[in-house]
Amino acid sequence: MTELNADNQTNYKTANPAASQSAPNAILKFRRPLIVLAHLVAFAVSLLLSFLATSNMQLQAEWLTKQYPALLVLALIIKTVIFGLFKQYRGWWRYVGISDLTGIVRASLVSTMLLFGVWVAGLYIDPVRKSIPNIFDVSQAVFVVDMFCTILLLAGLRMVIRLYYEEFRTVETGKLKRFLIVGAGNTGESLLREIHRMTVAEYDVVGFIDDDPAKQGIRIHDIPVLGTVEQLPEICREKNIEEVAIAMPSATVPQRRRVVQVCQGTKVRFRTVPSMTDIAGGKFRVSQIRDVDINDLLGREAIQLDTDLIEAFIKGKTILVTGAGGSIGSEMCRQICRFGPKLLLLVEQAENPLFYIERELRETFPDIAMTAVVCDITDQSRVEGIFEKYRPEIIIHAAAHKHVPLMEGNPGEAIKNNVVGSRTVADAADKFDAGNFIMISTDKAVNPTSIMGSSKRIAETYVQDLNRTSKTHFVTVRFGNVLGSDGSVVPIFKKQIAQGGPVTVTHPEMKRYFMTIPEASQLVLQAASMGKGGEIFLLDMGEPVKIVDLATELITLSGFRPGVDIEIIFTGLRPGEKLFEELSIKGEDMQETRHPKIGIWKNIPMDRDRLRAKIEELVAVAKIGERAAIVAKIKELVPEYIGGNGNNAS
Repeated sequence: MTELNADNQTNYKTANPAASQSAPNAILKFRRPLIVLAHLVAFAVSLLLSFLATSNMQLQAEWLTKQYPALLVLALIIKTVIFGLFKQYRGWWRYVGISDLTGIVRASLVSTMLLFGVWVAGLYIDPVRKSIPNIFDVSQAVFVVDMFCTILLLAGLRMVIRLYYEEFRTVETGKLKRFLIVGAGNTGESLLREIHRMTVAEYDVVGFIDDDPAKQGIRIHDIPVLGTVEQLPEICREKNIEEVAIAMPSATVPQRRRVVQVCQGTKVRFRTVPSMTDIAGGKFRVSQIRDVDINDLLGREAIQLDTDLIEAFIKGKTILVTGAGGSIGSEMCRQICRFGPKLLLLVEQAENPLFYIERELRETFPDIAMTAVVCDITDQSRVEGIFEKYRPEIIIHAAAHKHVPLMEGNPGEAIKNNVVGSRTVADAADKFDAGNFIMISTDKAVNPTSIMGSSKRIAETYVQDLNRTSKTHFVTVRFGNVLGSDGSVVPIFKKQIAQGGPVTVTHPEMKRYFMTIPEASQLVLQAASMGKGGEIFLLDMGEPVKIVDLATELITLSGFRPGVDIEIIFTGLRPGEKLFEELSIKGEDMQETRHPKIGIWKNIPMDRDRLRAKIEELVAVAKIGERAAIVAKIKELVPEYIGGNGNNAS
C-alpha cells in the first residue's frame, strides 16, 4: 500500500537532512504558547480595527489612549478564557476546515456576548462606572465589529498556515505524474486535498471524472470535472494521463470493472482508495491509495455470515487443519483464530510454508494456543499418533494435490495424496471420535475429466460413506478457483506480465469460477457449522469469468496495452482440462440451505463393500504407477469420469 503523505515526507527528509531540523518543525516544541500568543495579538488587532471602523478609519486620541486600552484588558481576559474553553488552542492548523471555522464563530459569539454583558452591567453600576469612566463611552457597534474582525483574523491566520503547508512548502521531485480522479464526490475531494497537502509533490491532478450530469463542467478546488466514465479513454489520451485513481469506495465490483475495461488500450496505471469502512474506522487515511488489484474487479459483495453459529462451532475446541501451509489451509487457520479455538494444530508436510504460517499466526494471534506438526497425511501411524495425543474435535482437511496437468503426468501421486491421504485422516477422525470432519473439495470433482478431479470425487465418496456409521459428522465443501492461490492463473499471469509477456491462455472460450481466499474460507466454516453429517455442500461462486478477459484486465491494470505492449497467445487445452467447470447450487439435484450462498448436492451413495474393495484395487495399481490401469480403476469408481485417453474434453 502506498502512503502518499507519510512515505514522501520520509523520503524528503532522508534526502534533505536539514529539512527535519527546519524552523517550522522546531517551532512545534513551543506550539501551544505560540498559538495562545497569536490569539492575543489577533484579539488586540481586531479590537483596534473595530475602533477604526466606527471612527471613519481615523485615529483619535480620546479612544486610543483611554477607551481602547481599558476595553482591551477586559477583552483579552474574557476572550482568552472563552477561546480556551472552546479548545481553540489545540487545533492543527495545517488541516483547518469548516469545523474549525464554526469553532471560531461560536467562541467569538460567546466572548462578545460576555464582554458586552460586562460592559452593560458596568454601565448601570455606579461605583464601577466611576472607577473606570472612559470604557463606558464606547459605541455598541464596536462590539459587533470586533466580533467579525476576530472571526476574520483567526480564520485567515489558520488558512495562511494551511496555504503555506499545501503550496509553499511543497517540493517537486522532477516531472509530476498526470493524475485523474474517477469520482467527484466526498472521497474524490478528500483525495485531492490530501494530494495538495503532500510535502513532496508527485501528482498533477488534471481533473475529475463522474457520471453525474449535475457535476459536469463544475470545478472542485479549481480542478474541473472533465467528463463521464465512457469518455475516459479519449480524456486520458488528450490529457496524457499517467495514473487514474478510482475514488469510489462504495462502488460495486461491476462499476470498478467498467472503469478498467473502458480504459483498455490507454496505458494508464490504476489506483484506488480504501473502503469507506476502513476510512471511517480510522484504519487508513484517504491518501493511502494503492494499486487496483484483480480482487477489486473479480471479488464480490461482502458475504453475510452467521458468526454466532460459527463461534459456537469453533470456540474452545481443538481444531486440526491439514495442508495448513497452503493457500486455503493457511487462510482457514487465520479465520479459525478469530473465533477463539482452544488449540489449533497446523499439519503440513512442507516445512517452509508451515514455518511461515505458524510465525504469522503467533504474531497476529498471540493468545491462541497452536502447535505446528510436520506430517505426511499418508503415513497412518504418524497421523494416528497425532490424533491420539491431541484428540482434535474438528478436522479441516485442506491438504491435496490440486494441479490438473501435473497430476495427469503423475496419476499415482494424485491417488496417493488425495485418496489415500484423505482416507487416512478420515479413518483417524472416526477412530478417535472427532466431532466434525470437513473435507475441502473442488468443482473439478463434478463430472471429472481429470485425474485430480476424479481423485477428489473418490475421496468425497469415501468420507460420505464413512459418515453413515461413524459418530463423527463428515461433510464435504466444494468450490472453484480462488484468486491468488499458489500456482493459480493470477500469479502466473502477473509473472508473465512482469517479464514483458506474452501472457499464455489455453483457449479463448475457457471460463472459470473465481472466489477470494477469505470468502471461500469463511463459507467453508459457515457450511461446516451447518452440517449434520453426510452432506456435500456447494458454494455459490457467482458468474464464471473468461480467462482471456482476466488476462486482458491484468495487463490493463499493470499499465500496459493488451495486444500492443503485452501479447496474449493461446496454447490449447492441457491434459485433463475442461473449457467450463460445472458448479451450480440451483437445479433438481440441489437442495437449498439457510444460507443463500450454500447448497447441498443430493447424490446416491455407493455400496460400502464395493466402494472399499475398488479403492483398494485403485491404490494397489497406483503404487505401480501404470496410467492405463489407474484410469481403468478410476472409471469403475467414478462412472461419470470422461477423461483418461489423453484427449481434452469440453
